[in-house]
Amino acid sequence: MEWYLMVFRKYAEFDGRARRQEYWMFQLFNFLAIMALTALGGIGVAINQDYGFILFVPSLLYCLAIFIPAIAVAVRRFHDTGRSGWMLLLFAVLGIIPIVGFVSAIVQIVFLC
Repeated sequence: MEWYLMVFRKYAEFDGRARRQEYWMFQLFNFLAIMALTALGGIGVAINQDYGFILFVPSLLYCLAIFIPAIAVAVRRFHDTGRSGWMLLLFAVLGIIPIVGFVSAIVQIVFLC
């Protein structure tokens, strides 16, 4: 949990480095939180199909709250591996192209490891 909170303390700090454990623990907690909030929304829709979608609002707010810190920690992780943070933007642009996007996602994961 300490690694997760460290990312929020460095909210929009794009310079510096992020250790492997800091990045991947942040990603793990994000995954678990998003799954729990999405399950809450799914339960809401299952209970009441007319107004159950309102329970998806916490999931949306959480995703908006972690958007900048997630980019910042990824840029710092690229710096730790000796690469420019601008590569994250390059991978995002390449992600639009169908086959190239799949290959670039694999390369990005390798760089982040």
